[in-house]
Amino acid sequence: MDIQHSFNGQKGSYYIKQNDILLAEMTYVMSGETSFIIDHTFVDSSLKGQGIGRKLLDALVEHARKNHLKIIPLCPFAKSVFDKDETIRDVL
Repeated sequence: MDIQHSFNGQKGSYYIKQNDILLAEMTYVMSGETSFIIDHTFVDSSLKGQGIGRKLLDALVEHARKNHLKIIPLCPFAKSVFDKDETIRDVL
């Protein structure tokens, strides 16, 4: 499953679709020019327990690193991962 990215200038998402059906998505909104807020994570019940949410978060962390951005994790899932994994806290 390929993770895709969409961005409209202010809001964006990393997501997985199969046969035009959204299976997983992590959404964000820009907060100024140097940071963005992760505000929602969705993973279809058919994919639960497969680490898909973490893969989406890793894609956003890589995006932040490449673009020299900081992340504000308001989404409870994203916040819990940042709380547990200090190796990705450089983007906070």
